[in-house]
Amino acid sequence: MTDQMTSRALADAVSPFFGDLGSKYMLDPATAEIGKAAGFSDGFSFYFAGRGGVLGDVDADVVYAAFMFFDQGITRKMWERGVKVEGARKAGARYAGAADAWGKAHLAGFKSAARFNELAEKVVRSVDPAGLALFAGLRAEPLAGEAASRTYRLVTWLRELRGCLHINAVVAEGLTGMQAVLASENGEFFAKLHGYQEPYPDISHLKDRRARAEETTARLMAEVYERALTADERAEFAALTAELKSSVA
Repeated sequence: MTDQMTSRALADAVSPFFGDLGSKYMLDPATAEIGKAAGFSDGFSFYFAGRGGVLGDVDADVVYAAFMFFDQGITRKMWERGVKVEGARKAGARYAGAADAWGKAHLAGFKSAARFNELAEKVVRSVDPAGLALFAGLRAEPLAGEAASRTYRLVTWLRELRGCLHINAVVAEGLTGMQAVLASENGEFFAKLHGYQEPYPDISHLKDRRARAEETTARLMAEVYERALTADERAEFAALTAELKSSVA
């Protein structure tokens, strides 16, 4: 690693990894089992109530606004099914606990967790949450004291931060959630996964808008790192992230 690193280089280097790693617990059968033990009938309702639970006792359309890339009807169905189990805030706390459990189980070998956590928390605490409702709700939850769990929760926050910025960028391009999903790589596969029904419209004419939204998201995320970290800290954070990547069990 060089001693200096631009904010855009850092964003481009770490964001794909955080996006992938930060979703691992959501897809893990162990998380579904935590939900099942609490009375959730399926993993999807636990996902909606758990991820969105930090928004509080709200109508499903508020969750749809925060998630965006899921079919509106599916969002309502799964949110309402999920919050019946134990309410929104308890579900949100339980889902955060599932993330902590995943981090403890899979990141225990990360030797530099303390320093990573220090820099990652510096980043997330620096963000003005205006327009970033889901990120703001997640950040308001207490972090675990155990190092590996704390690392993982911070990764999920960085993932959700970029996701909220991306929603703003997509909306600014005039795209709907379904259009943005279809215009992405493997769009029809993810459209089905997110509850959108076939037949799908031809959105080939919208791919330039989708590309611009991605570029805007990368720029906005780079600005976060620019404000929060010095050039030396950015280089260090990139190196720590590479070490984290090699430490995931």
